Amino acid sequence: LNRSSDRGDFTGVSTFRIQDFSWEDQGYSLANRLFPDIGQFLDDKFKLIVNLTYRTFGKNEEVDTTMFRRAIWNYIHCIKGMFHDDYSYEEVNKMLHRDFKKYIRNVTCFPERTTIDDFNAFLSGLHYSEKVHVNLLVLEARLQSELLYALRA
Repeated sequence: LNRSSDRGDFTGVSTFRIQDFSWEDQGYSLANRLFPDIGQFLDDKFKLIVNLTYRTFGKNEEVDTTMFRRAIWNYIHCIKGMFHDDYSYEEVNKMLHRDFKKYIRNVTCFPERTTIDDFNAFLSGLHYSEKVHVNLLVLEARLQSELLYALRA
């Protein structure tokens, strides 16, 4: 399977397996060697966004959104051509409906085309703060994937 990390074009670049070069195992330490303390800063930021939860999903309270957040993160890595061997991508299809995946792809690949109407329309039952969190997940997963490509080069 060949997928490119360039804006959703799926030709030309071989698959990046996260097990071969991950943030935790190689990216963090390499970033710190190149620019002291940046690895810790980025690691803290990634962990904060991934683990942030209000334990709500729209009007539903005391909801464990771990699988939902992980599906978003891993779907963005997938869009960027990165794959986790230890993750079942069936979870993405169970957790993220088609229109929502389209929104995520647009924000990931074409952020300049994303409008306030797009933002307001996706998962209309979510609170504004939850929608902001989804967008932060998208942007941070994208940043991490791009950093991994750059650091591996």
